[in-house]
Amino acid sequence: MKKQEFDEKTQDALSILFETFWVLRQEEPENYQLIREREKTIKKYVSEKFGFDLIVHQHFIKLEKTPVDPKSWMGIQDFTETRDYAIFCCGLAFTEKRSVDEQFLLSDIAEEIKDIYPGEIPLDWTNYQHRKSLVRALKKMVELRIIKLVDGDIELFAHQEEHEVLYEVTVYARYFMRSYPDDFFQYHTIEEILDSEWQRHQQDTRRKRVYRKLMFSPVVYRESEEDPDFQYIRNYRNRLRDDLEEHTPFQLEVFKNVAMLVLPERKERYHLYPNQKAISSIALHFQAYLREQSEKFPVNSFGEIKLTSTDFTQLIHKVKTNYGHGWSKKYREMSYPIVADELLQFLIEWEMAYIESDTRMIVLQPAIARMIGTYPQDFVEKVVQDE
Repeated sequence: MKKQEFDEKTQDALSILFETFWVLRQEEPENYQLIREREKTIKKYVSEKFGFDLIVHQHFIKLEKTPVDPKSWMGIQDFTETRDYAIFCCGLAFTEKRSVDEQFLLSDIAEEIKDIYPGEIPLDWTNYQHRKSLVRALKKMVELRIIKLVDGDIELFAHQEEHEVLYEVTVYARYFMRSYPDDFFQYHTIEEILDSEWQRHQQDTRRKRVYRKLMFSPVVYRESEEDPDFQYIRNYRNRLRDDLEEHTPFQLEVFKNVAMLVLPERKERYHLYPNQKAISSIALHFQAYLREQSEKFPVNSFGEIKLTSTDFTQLIHKVKTNYGHGWSKKYREMSYPIVADELLQFLIEWEMAYIESDTRMIVLQPAIARMIGTYPQDFVEKVVQDE
């Protein structure tokens, strides 16, 4: 691919596709046109490197993205129960039977979802938790523009099961679900669905796996001594680095146990670490303290540090003592065990830590050593003076 074909605007178009589910022409005409004008170049790149399909429709553009390893953060974050997903899928089945612009009542879709719901425990709309699940599912369908809210407030249904809302089926309803090479009912497990994806890509499978991992995960780890994906990254690091820097704003970093894409300059469009949440600053202070005290923590061959939950909590106590004076009021007043719980969840979400299933030990992963955060010297001096 010629370098001039992939200019900065084409990079922007590609980033929009990676960071959004789809681009709706009616709501984002400029982004739609930006991608549409570069359709041929983008389609060739995502097909060759990722094995992805770019769908260009008169009403929307969508990049069909399938990860190598599904992660919890890839799900719908507004959903809190498995039941929410099941109701959401039943809602999709309901809309697929309706014509575009057809209107329907909340009671209509609620009744049909109840009839086709596959769970062992039947739905009961007199149950508050079941109604809340329906509320979350329908709100997400509206947010994704699968259906349109015409009149009413779905939140009131959570408190009153007789409450009505009027909806309308949109033109996008039949395009939300992706197509599969076989009848969907032939699949019995998630693994079978993921395997079917690679049956379409008999050529360059390793390269496509690596590109997907690098682009969709905060970090790619060496998972075993003979990890083939990580070996590919190490063997072709220069080629990967040149290609990714030419076609994206990212730079590739490769270490003994870790590979990751980093941004030299923050781009608002991307979901990045550290983010703007206050807990991310605490994470950086925690990482700085680990770096300072590194000789105290034994590291295994994969760059991991294992701690008991008690040791981790005590570690946060020391971090709060050293850095807490600059934290937000919420975290300054919060007890350190609660800070430890929130920080651990944050690190797990960013794939910098996990909990061993058998020992319940907290495992800090090597990417945690890549970034640290400290206060400016003038701030430190002012704190000392105040004390």
